[in-house]
Amino acid sequence: MTPALDLLKKVRAEHRIHSYEHDPKAASYGLEAAEKLGLEPLQVFKTLLASSEKAELLVAVVPVAGTLDLKALAQAAGVKKCEMADPAAAQRATGYLLGGISPLGQKKRLRTFIDQSARPLASVFVSAGRRGLEVELAPAVLAEHTQAQFADIGRP
Repeated sequence: MTPALDLLKKVRAEHRIHSYEHDPKAASYGLEAAEKLGLEPLQVFKTLLASSEKAELLVAVVPVAGTLDLKALAQAAGVKKCEMADPAAAQRATGYLLGGISPLGQKKRLRTFIDQSARPLASVFVSAGRRGLEVELAPAVLAEHTQAQFADIGRP
């Protein structure tokens, strides 16, 4: 079990766990998950951390097939600018290793933004807190348990 799955179990949120054999040589953990689980890449989301000019860490959840628009994230967060967070800082704040950072069950509660492309989907897949482990849940459930807001932060 991971902190993400412990949280979902504790709050009795509806979810499904999916696992696959992770290849350490995979170029993209998110695209690997989509491929190995036979999913559309637009349904699989990666969790990225950015840092504002005030050194506030922000969580961005965007489709694995696209990229994070840092300007759009800054606008959504009401800050001047964002850059990708230092990997060590991301791991310390979340308690997860890179490639397995889940938006759920993080050590510190960070402001979280989910790309609005997730909103109309029946379910999305995000890291369950370990490489090779994904959790499927409704976008509204993800937003509720991360206290996230939906924003147009992803780019194809």
